[in-house]
Amino acid sequence: MEWFQRLFHFYDLIRPVLDVAILAFLLYKAYDLLVKTQAVQLVKGAGFLALIYGIAFLFKLTTLQWLLTMLAPGLFIAIAIVFQPELRKIFIRLGQGDLFRPDTKPRIGQLEAVVTAAEILSQQRRGMLVVFPRKINIKNIIETGTRLNADISSSLIVAVFEFDGPLHDGAMVIQNSRIVSAGCFLPLSEQQDIRKSFGTRHRASLGMSEQSDAVVLVVSEETGAISLAYESKLYYDLSPLEITRKLKELLDRGGRRKAVDQQQDITLDTQSGVELPVKEEG
Repeated sequence: MEWFQRLFHFYDLIRPVLDVAILAFLLYKAYDLLVKTQAVQLVKGAGFLALIYGIAFLFKLTTLQWLLTMLAPGLFIAIAIVFQPELRKIFIRLGQGDLFRPDTKPRIGQLEAVVTAAEILSQQRRGMLVVFPRKINIKNIIETGTRLNADISSSLIVAVFEFDGPLHDGAMVIQNSRIVSAGCFLPLSEQQDIRKSFGTRHRASLGMSEQSDAVVLVVSEETGAISLAYESKLYYDLSPLEITRKLKELLDRGGRRKAVDQQQDITLDTQSGVELPVKEEG
């Protein structure tokens, strides 16, 4: 019994630390989830209302307190209606999150094969759409296409997208270092400030990045521009070298944080609502 009492005493000592650590982790994950679903406005609005209520309580502004108390139920309903798309995305991510996922990162040679195929299709003005899932399960997207379960090779990717076959207009999914599926249907973006010149592929790549943490490689059929979409943003017209570097960063387990730190060469085009690379002069 003495060892049990010692164990209980030890747990009593570390319990506050464990309590704070778990709470901090949950708050961090909640913030990370909100940022990636662009629902930060919801938190800012709730914080502003809480601040107003705190001021009213501190200075004993009874009329304002009474008004806020009366409006609170209606405000919660209004928030749920206005932010319904964002709340839906949050619950989708919570339901699809896979904490113990296998390593889905393609090897460097396989990434280069995908980028090589993108270059070939870009030169031929053929569209291309490739999805690289990360932590969030996209089984529902994979099931909309044709199962291939094939080795990654540039010739196969070009063959799928080069001809006007049944798989040409859909998306290819690469997972666990395999071409899992092709001809998949992706959700279209709900953003309203996208360039009107962007077609369905770019809207689909943005939509996929809004509803999951996947990285999407897209080649424009009209301009041949090669772009990346992730975390609800589109990085348009990148060079093959930039594409390869960013894919390595983003598909690495810790790559998301490094990618955020290394995006100083990216600037926002406010007229298009997408991220465009900064072009050096000369």
